[in-house]
Amino acid sequence: MTPEDEQLLHYMKRVRLALSNERELFFDENGDPPAVYDIVNWQLSQEGALQQVKVGSYDVTAPEGHVFTINSSAFIWVTGNLQVPDSACSESCNPGFRKASMEGLPVCCFQCIACPQGKISNQTDSLDCFMCQRDMWPNHEKTKCLQKPLDYLSYEDSLGTTLMIASIVSSLIPSLIFMLFIRHKNSPLVKANNLSLSCLLLIFLSLCFLCSLAFIGYPSSDKCKLRQIAFGLVFTLCISCILAKTFLVVFVFMASRPGTSLTKWASPQMSYFIIFNCFLIQLIICITWLSLTPPFPQYSFQVQSIIIAECNEGSAFAFWTMLGYLFLLATISFVVAFLARRLPDTFNEAQFITFSMMAFLSVWISYIPASLSAQGKYTVAMEIFAILASSWALILCMFLPKCFILLFRPDKNTRQYLMKSKFGLKNV
Repeated sequence: MTPEDEQLLHYMKRVRLALSNERELFFDENGDPPAVYDIVNWQLSQEGALQQVKVGSYDVTAPEGHVFTINSSAFIWVTGNLQVPDSACSESCNPGFRKASMEGLPVCCFQCIACPQGKISNQTDSLDCFMCQRDMWPNHEKTKCLQKPLDYLSYEDSLGTTLMIASIVSSLIPSLIFMLFIRHKNSPLVKANNLSLSCLLLIFLSLCFLCSLAFIGYPSSDKCKLRQIAFGLVFTLCISCILAKTFLVVFVFMASRPGTSLTKWASPQMSYFIIFNCFLIQLIICITWLSLTPPFPQYSFQVQSIIIAECNEGSAFAFWTMLGYLFLLATISFVVAFLARRLPDTFNEAQFITFSMMAFLSVWISYIPASLSAQGKYTVAMEIFAILASSWALILCMFLPKCFILLFRPDKNTRQYLMKSKFGLKNV
């Protein structure tokens, strides 16, 4: 740049002229005039020719507030109307959905995908869905998290109410049979079936029905400790009574043979000895269980939409040991009664014991796979059903034939008939 070009630039920087339209003409430090641009919109004329139509301007020399001006009503968009087209090719995604890009299309093009199970989105055009907390679950629209309901077999639940009524009503049946036996205690049939053992068995069966109530309601710490222990001990008393009757059948038959020395084994004291020792073993198992790894309440989140309040048995080994011991007693009773089923008619109550133990074992063997396939309150309901069904099996097999004779066939309740019938037991 020559010296003449310099201070010309110098003078141009200092030039500032006021124009008649209230604007100024000046040059910047580089000698450039101020920025003044027209904003044009390409439009088709009536003849179909493409023309530029001024719709606004950008003028840095204009007064404040008028530097940028635009006449939006003068615009004609490519769509052929005056309304501004959307900058995106997709509608907004509502809460409960997330945006997902579409392959091969611009970023403004997307699709709305519903949030998957267990997740929500609570904003418009959310890029992702997020999980609810463990104790919460999405509402139907998947727009917010709600507190999960607590699920357990309650007394207010229709299933719980039905099982409660069934348990209480069923517990009255052994009591009625007990009174029937007491009323006919001097009859040959009742005497032949050992009144004391029969009454004990009826009392224990009534408790079996009632122990199912411990499984209904909120699984508190005390209830979790009580319910399986009560079930195990009460059913042990029932099965040990039947086991004592089973052995007594055999002992009485063997003691009736001439020249035998087994008379003492057929005494009532031997029956109580068997019951006491069988119960003692189960009691030791239960005390050890409670001392080392007692059951306790817990919340399970395995089912996504609910929180299951349940009892953790503490030790699966202890639980199955307790249940296995019951199976052992029932199996011994079944085997002994089955082997004694062909004893002379006077002693053939073994047939009814065989049927009762077969029914008892069938119920509990069926319970195992059924309980493993159930969840929540239905697992508890399955165990209650097994308790009720097995208790009813014992009542029907052990006492229904005798009750039928006492109520409707008194002609068979004679000593002469019992010596020939298939319903009685002499001294048992």
